[in-house]
Parts: sequence; C-alpha cells; structure tokens
Amino acid sequence: MHDESTIIEGRNAVIEALRSDMTVERVFVQKSSYDGPIHTIIRETKKQGIRTDFVDKSRLDEICPDRKHQGVVAYVAAFSYSTVDDILTRSQEKGMDPFIFILDEIEDPHNLGAIIRTANMAGADGVIIPKNRAAGLTASAVKASAGAIAYTPVAKVTNLSRTIDELKEKGIWVYACDMDGESVYRTSLTGPLAIVIGNEGKGISKLVKEKCDAVISIPTFGDIDSLNASVSCGVVAFEAVRQRSKK
Repeated sequence: MHDESTIIEGRNAVIEALRSDMTVERVFVQKSSYDGPIHTIIRETKKQGIRTDFVDKSRLDEICPDRKHQGVVAYVAAFSYSTVDDILTRSQEKGMDPFIFILDEIEDPHNLGAIIRTANMAGADGVIIPKNRAAGLTASAVKASAGAIAYTPVAKVTNLSRTIDELKEKGIWVYACDMDGESVYRTSLTGPLAIVIGNEGKGISKLVKEKCDAVISIPTFGDIDSLNASVSCGVVAFEAVRQRSKK
C-alpha cells in the first residue's frame, strides 16, 4: 500500500514537480505512451538522474486507483534533504568529533528509516545516501524512522566514492562494515568516524569498499550469511557509542 502523500500523478503535475525544488525519487511511465509531454518528462528525468520505470497501464492504475495518472506517476520525497556540510556543521556545533553513517544502496525504505532511527539514538550527526539505486525519504522511510528524521539530517549525494574522499580529506576515518573485516570489538571507533553499511543483498560495492580506510565486521555464529542491514548498523552504532562514551 503506497502513501498517497508521496505520489504526484498526471503529466503537467509531474513536469512541474521535476522543475520545482521538490525531490523526485522515482517516475513510472506507461509503456507506449510517448507523446510530447511524456518525452519532456523522460528528458528531464534523464538529465536529473532519476530512476524511470516503464510499466503497463495496470501498474499505474494500481498506484492511482482514481486513474487520473495520464500515463505518468512520480514519487516525491516526503521530507527534505540536508547536505554533507550540514551534517559536519552539527558535529562542530556540538564540539564533538563527527560520527556519520554512509549507506551504500540500501533499497528497503523500512531499513532506511530504521537506520535513521538508530543513528539518532546513537547520537550520530547524520546519514549519507546515494542519489541512484537506493531508497529515499519516502513516506514509508519517514514512518519507519519513528520521528528521528526530524532531528537527524539525511544528505543525498551523486557519488559516494567522491564523498568518502572529501570526508577523508577532512580527517574523518571511514570504515566499511562487511563480512571480511577486523572484528568491530577489536577496532577503535573513537575520533572522527564514518561507517559504511552495504546493500541488503550485495553488501558494499567494490569501488566504495576500496575507498574506505579499513573493513570491520560483526562476529556471528549462526547458519546464515549475514545480519539485516539495519541490525548491523545498530550493532556497530552502539559499539561506537560504548567506545566514545566518556562515562
């Protein structure tokens, strides 16, 4: 069930959303519907790097039961994004070392919301997500954050690898959380820190992993491959809290 507050339907409405300061997350276009306005929409989504899916009319009818979509539907972020600079400013204002989470293509909005909630409870300064191939601040993610989104900034960036380079230049240590790393319990998580959490299925991409200073892992003893992404985030977040606590 989709939250209609995040849906914009109809050609003119979608064109206006794409040209406004709204954050359009994803666009659905009806197959074989390629007249002037639709061409304009496709051109704009390509220019902005917005994911565009070509679907049957029945899929659009399912998203918009009133069937006023005119062959196009857009999902718009239910909450506004911050910037990486905003996140770093927060840590400066608190007079503490930066503590950031970077999410490499987390696709499930419930996982995204849960991670934002965890980041808030752990006192992190913010969460960084990629622009493409990842969940954004849809109503589902906002709901799953249980209100944390109002306090914990989320920045959306075009290139995660470049962002990691920029953080490292500012003296922030960046750790990839993956299965083949040093135990998180034997790793120092104090000081300026960013932790990368990978995709639910594929983990962290090779390119992003290579940019990180080191790889850390959570020791596990079960019979399956890995923990859920938001659970992994929680384990690492609160080990960092334990180490960073002055108590």
